[in-house]
Parts: sequence; structure tokens; C-alpha cells
Amino acid sequence: MTVFESQADIYHALTSAPKPDATARKAALERNAQLTKPPGALGQLEELAIWYCAWRGDARARVERPQVIVFAGNHGVTAQGVSAFPAEVTAQMVANFETGGAAINQLSELAGATMRVHALDLDRPTADFTQGSAMSESDFLDAFNRGWGAVDPSADLLVVGEMGIGNTTSAAAVACALYGGEALHWVGRGTGVDDAGLARKAEVVARGIAANPDSMTNPLTALRCLGGRELVAMAGAIAAARAARIPVILDGFICTAAAAALERTVTGALDHCVAGHLSAEGGHEKLLAALGKTPLLNLGLRLGEGSGAALAIQILKGALACHSGMASFAEAGVSTQ
Repeated sequence: MTVFESQADIYHALTSAPKPDATARKAALERNAQLTKPPGALGQLEELAIWYCAWRGDARARVERPQVIVFAGNHGVTAQGVSAFPAEVTAQMVANFETGGAAINQLSELAGATMRVHALDLDRPTADFTQGSAMSESDFLDAFNRGWGAVDPSADLLVVGEMGIGNTTSAAAVACALYGGEALHWVGRGTGVDDAGLARKAEVVARGIAANPDSMTNPLTALRCLGGRELVAMAGAIAAARAARIPVILDGFICTAAAAALERTVTGALDHCVAGHLSAEGGHEKLLAALGKTPLLNLGLRLGEGSGAALAIQILKGALACHSGMASFAEAGVSTQ
């Protein structure tokens, strides 16, 4: 079992991660050119299918064993009044996940995905990052290792989601540290804060970055100092998926902020990922633009939990059903002249 003992270990894992299978990609491209449709007629679905086939090393791949993981963590920064809900809601929602009552349960079942929730030391919130780092190095590595270890190596697709009151503030702080700009450009309404609450979140993000100047120069340190255990665990799971050539559908703002720390650490670390949807939350569109990723869906979602990405599994399945199941012109006896 892989265990990371330092940020240097994580960097090494990212730099030595496998690439997509060039032979499978070439074969998928050739197959796509022979299918009974005008060239490019399925638009983004064609690109999506070829991307997936290359990562799975199979020119006629299908999604058969998708996995959804929800990580939950509590945040000390909630002491600054950044959320419309109390921190106790995190544990209550974890119980709801475990009994199958949340949106992500329904969407995972619909997609034929196995779904698990991992509660990360909910009785021990991260520290208030306006006063210093949210996590010690050991806590950061523990969360990363737990995320890495949660990925089923037999899965053929991964979605990671989160639950944690205060984590939109944490994600905004991470994004601001990674890409710069005014704090107000990265914050959103999260659980539904009013205008005063939005201004307070921006102030808290700015104070957090000022209290953790190293977060501006080291992406993994930004995740440690400004993130939460669930953000770090999501990053760990996304990195583990890359090591196993398991494609990933990214969820909304919080998931994307966690993933962005990997991309800022090693360019190309998210090549095995696509954006499931565009969230209604503040800085998500800016993050996707910075990462160069086009969302598959834009439905105004801002629930988190992995819900938008789980819904997007259906789009990927549709792309692969066409790519891998359609007849070629020769097989169908259709003239190309």
C-alpha cells in the first residue's frame, strides 16, 4: 500500500504518473472515423469517448464499474461566521449519506456506481486558518493517504465529492492562493449567505492568505494551510486514480479547487480528469478557465457531494455507448461515396 510521508513523495508520484495509452488513442480515433455518422456529428461526445478509451487502454471501452466517494470534514474557520449553517450539519449529512437519503445516493444508484462516504475526524475540526495553518503536516499527509487509499483499483471511473460546513470558504482561499486576484473574486454564497456574509467570507479569505504567506508559493502548502481534510482527501483520491489510469469526472468548485492544487504542483496532473459541470458557486468558472477544462453540464447546481459529476457519468456512458457500440460504415453496409 502506498503511504506518503512528505510533500516530496506526493510530487514524485505526480511526476512519475502514467500517461494515456497512445496505441489505444490512435485506434479509438480510427474507429471514430469509421462510424456511421458524419465526421464530428457527435461533437464533444466524440472527444470524450476517445479521451476515456486512451486512459483505459481500450479502443472500445465502456464504463462498467464507476466509483463515487464522498469525503466529509469540519472546518475551524466556521468560527468566523462564514456559513449559514452550523458545523453540526456535517455529521448529520454524513448520517444521511450512510442511510441513502441524499441526492448523491440517488444519482450514484442511477449511474450504477458504488458509493461510499468517509468521515474524516469530524470531532477534530481543522484550525481556523485566519490564525495560522489549518492542518499540521502530519494531518495533511494523513488526509491525503486516506483519500489515496479510498480508491478501488478495480474501478473504471471515479467521482469524488465532499461535505463540510465552511468548505466553500476554504476552497475560495485555496483558489485565491493558487491563482491570485482579489478574494472577493473567488468567494460565493455557499450554503446561502447574504451580501454581508459574502463580504465577510472575502475578508476571511484575505486574512487567511495573509496569515499563511507560504500558501502563495507552494500549491500543496496552500491545500494544507487553507484547505480541509476533505479537500486534501479528494486530491489524494484524484492522484491515486491517475496512478491507476482511472479517469475522473470533477465535481464543482470545492472538488476543482482541491484538484487544482495538483495541477499547479505538476502541469498535466489532471489530464485524466474532465469537468462534470459548471457550478453556480462563485469562482468555479474562473477555476475551470484556468485549468482549460470545458464542463459537460451547466445546470446551475451548487450542492456539492459529487452530485454534478455523478450526473455527468450518464453523458460519458452515452459517449462510449455510441463510440463502442455503433456500427462502422463497412459493418452496416452504408456507402461513403
